Amino acid sequence: MQAVTFSPVLPLPLIAVLAAVALVGVGLALWRGLTGWWLRGLAALVLLAALAGPSLRREDRTPVANIAVVVVDDSASNRIDGRDAQVAEALAELEARLDRLGEGGGLEVHTVHVADRGEDGTLLLTALAEATAELPADRIAGAILVTDGQVHDPDAVAGFPAPVQVLLTGSAADWDRHVVVETAPAFAIVDEAVSLVLRVEDLGAAPGGGGFAPIAISLDGTEPVRFDVPLNRSVTLPVTLRRGGVNVLQISTPAVAGELTDRNNQAIVSINGVRDRLRVLLVSGEPYPGERTWRNLLKSDSGVDLVHFTILRPPEKQDFVPVFELSLIAFPTQELFMEKVDEFDLIIFDRYKRRGILPNTYFENIARYVRDGGALLVASGEDLAGAESLFRSPLREILPVAPTGRVIEEGFVPGISQVGHRHPVTAGLEEHAPRPVAADGTPGWGRWFRMVEVEPEGGEALMTGPEGRPLLVLAREGEGRIAVLGSDQAWLWSRGYEGGGPQLELLRRLAHWLMQEPELEEEVLRGTSDAGGVLIERRTLADGVPPVTATSPSGAVSELALTEVSPGRWQGRIEAAENGVWRLANGDRSAVAVVGPSAPKEFADPVSTGDVLGPLAAATSGGVKRLEEGMPDLRLVREGRVAAGRGWIGLADREAYQLRDIRQVDLAPGWLSLLLAAGLAFAAWRVEGR
Repeated sequence: MQAVTFSPVLPLPLIAVLAAVALVGVGLALWRGLTGWWLRGLAALVLLAALAGPSLRREDRTPVANIAVVVVDDSASNRIDGRDAQVAEALAELEARLDRLGEGGGLEVHTVHVADRGEDGTLLLTALAEATAELPADRIAGAILVTDGQVHDPDAVAGFPAPVQVLLTGSAADWDRHVVVETAPAFAIVDEAVSLVLRVEDLGAAPGGGGFAPIAISLDGTEPVRFDVPLNRSVTLPVTLRRGGVNVLQISTPAVAGELTDRNNQAIVSINGVRDRLRVLLVSGEPYPGERTWRNLLKSDSGVDLVHFTILRPPEKQDFVPVFELSLIAFPTQELFMEKVDEFDLIIFDRYKRRGILPNTYFENIARYVRDGGALLVASGEDLAGAESLFRSPLREILPVAPTGRVIEEGFVPGISQVGHRHPVTAGLEEHAPRPVAADGTPGWGRWFRMVEVEPEGGEALMTGPEGRPLLVLAREGEGRIAVLGSDQAWLWSRGYEGGGPQLELLRRLAHWLMQEPELEEEVLRGTSDAGGVLIERRTLADGVPPVTATSPSGAVSELALTEVSPGRWQGRIEAAENGVWRLANGDRSAVAVVGPSAPKEFADPVSTGDVLGPLAAATSGGVKRLEEGMPDLRLVREGRVAAGRGWIGLADREAYQLRDIRQVDLAPGWLSLLLAAGLAFAAWRVEGR
């Protein structure tokens, strides 16, 4: 290739000034009638040309190939409903046509495969930008994107130096139904209804224009509650949590014939249940040094409403003192134990014995309260062994122990039974002791000096006293729970006697277990998302557990053996778990675990569309074509021309080259220009001298 180039000797503004002066001089010569004016003009022109520095540039160029970038969407949404087959067929045809178009080495093809990135979705344009970042921009002939159009980084490429062509998989008739949770609270008060705002939406070319859809809401895997909700409209549904801690709500609508996928027909919402105020009724008997132990524990918790009564005066004591002078507040026994007993979360009898204050009908009502889901704690000393014991009331039907009448009064260190090491109420309690466990296995806490001998009739004995006798027994009765502590000397630990012990920790756990707090359940299966996997934990009182059956979001079923990590706690882990909702089952226990988003971003809208990539294609003179209409023809077009039309798409011919050699020859050497200008000036003088 040849071209004339200029390398001015002087700055261009100065040359322009000299040209203006020369033009004025030639004009004056013409005005004065000098016959050599044209020779003077030629001399000035020669000098100006010499100052411009003209040269002849010869370049030796070698054409180089154009580059086409093919980006293939391998995301999950582009593998449903036969789209993967469309991609494979389109790639085979596209490769053949690109080979024909680049015969003779005129086209290089770079193919990039893009998978979805979990919660980030499909970053197709980010992959395009990364693939072209190190390529010479003047050689890029265009990009061909084989995708369903559902990309989640539409702003990753602001501009592109060549046409962007989009080949859409799927069908224009695609449609899908999905569940959208618009508003869900992070926290909710147990036993109080909260509002959940959701919508069942039809996307794409859905048949029909409205109607209703069934929806089911299941709480922690329980039997779902079903509703019929209008399609494509937000609805508010009530949800009531029944326990504290994390509650998992599964919201689902059944799959409908013709929709693309049912992966987005459900949503998972985690709500942390908190108790508004726990109501506790504490009834104390005769005063003793540890009477305030329970009161101080319960009053220290701002979330507890405590009603505390101490029975100081038995009816048989007659000293003729008027009743109104004995008590500022009358003991509302009828109201507490008959009318409002169900309003309490826990009832505690602390060293209480029958003294004629509470008739048998009250105890019968308390027994009914426990069976219906209430909680009862009997913390007794020698009172439990006497004739006025609560065991000799209608509570006998629900008490898990029977006193023998013997009171053991000797120093002993409370121990943890074999079952107690597995039960969450007493498991690891030695870690809270002031001293480490002794060599003979004796816990490192202080002694107690009194215990009622009892025979267990049910439940689990978690702590033991002298001769291995049950000290703390827990049991379930109907829907409720009951605990019996056969000693009234736990207060010695709080006073620091012989180093003390974990009295507050023990009583706190005991009260929370009675009130059915989920973290203290002894039989539980949990699954949590952990670093891309599923951490499975099984807590049980049994010596072993069977393998856990895990069902992945895609329906694959597998079994996982668990390993005991501490007494009563078994764990296992599923590595690289698939995103979505995992269902776990172990014996009669079931749980769910959510890895990543419950409905992956890929399936938020799986309907193929050109709306997202259309603006980029239009801005670069490209186009959007559906593969269901056939593979479009492929051709090269001149740079800057429209690169898409009916039935065809194009790549720009960038006419790029590689420069091999440059030769440059001066057209006006200085000595020649000076000699020629002098000759012309002399000729003008001679002509005008005649």
